[in-house]
Amino acid sequence: MNFRPYQQIARRKSRQIHIGAVAVGGDAPISVQTMTNTLTSDAAATVAQIRRAEAAGVDIVRVSCPDEESTAALGEIVHQVSVPVIADIHFHYRRAIEAAEAGAACLRINPGNIGSKERVREVIKAARDHNCSMRIGVNAGSLEKHLLEKYGEPNPEALVESALEHAKILQDLDFHEFKISVKASDVFLATAAYRMLAEVCDHPLHLGITEAGGRRTGTVKSALGIGALLWSGIGDTIRVSLSAEPEEEVRVGWDILKSLGLRHRGVKVISCPSCARQGFNVIETVAILEERLAHIETPLTLSIIGCVVNGPGEALMTDIGVTGGGNNRHMVFAAGKPDHTIPAGGMIDHVVELVERRAAQIKAEEAAAKAER
Repeated sequence: MNFRPYQQIARRKSRQIHIGAVAVGGDAPISVQTMTNTLTSDAAATVAQIRRAEAAGVDIVRVSCPDEESTAALGEIVHQVSVPVIADIHFHYRRAIEAAEAGAACLRINPGNIGSKERVREVIKAARDHNCSMRIGVNAGSLEKHLLEKYGEPNPEALVESALEHAKILQDLDFHEFKISVKASDVFLATAAYRMLAEVCDHPLHLGITEAGGRRTGTVKSALGIGALLWSGIGDTIRVSLSAEPEEEVRVGWDILKSLGLRHRGVKVISCPSCARQGFNVIETVAILEERLAHIETPLTLSIIGCVVNGPGEALMTDIGVTGGGNNRHMVFAAGKPDHTIPAGGMIDHVVELVERRAAQIKAEEAAAKAER
């Protein structure tokens, strides 16, 4: 089916860097990131968590490296996962060098916080020697003292000034493989800072609303903040920060991108909120289908509508559609057209089979088209 959104988003033109094999910025797809919450020194637990995030569709994963045990384990971790790994470094320049040597694809670091210019130079040399990029990560909760004294409080101007000060340190040392974030837990502060930064530089931007909250509240805040910026064309890579498991952050990140037509992965379910007209339990059906179809990576659309008021219309725009009917029989649509009816019993198994079959068909068609080129 046609995935073209009603409105096309014109993205901000930014320079392109690489996080391992993943391009960030320029015309590269907006990547989805998450961060592990295991002890990085526990390589087995960290690898297991990264693999769950990979199954959810993550492009890049960040791990914290606060000590030598963590950077020592990093070498083992990066060789057991399929996505590039960012090492999160604060203050300790030796940890940054160790992480680069261990195979980190990127260092999350604020160069102004790791000591003398000579130490920064050593970190840059390690990054160059090991093909490692960087992220300047500015946070409203940890602004430099001189900026808080200057502005009196965290504000967009302070966040942007901090980011540009750190960027200048790298640029003066002729290092340009970096991206920037200016995060805050306040949606208005974060979005204002990102908009201001986007106007004054062409560096790729990593988006996020930091410390956004739990699964529900954090999802809402992130969708508002990240979504508003993406809608404006700002942003090259995103991380949804939730007090939840990393794979949940990945799913929400993908849902934000899919809602704006910026990327497509897996089954996009269009479903009604349900009412007294429903011919089957829509809420329960959708919950089960989302879980059972989570393994599908091929982009396709599925409408689950409880009655005939909007069901046929929504089915016109989806690959597969189900509309509740009378006498416990429901209409199934294929490619927007009525195809057959099914009884209520076994409906979920039948829909899963249809979706899996259609996903396999799409993959086969894409492979054939690729072979012809």
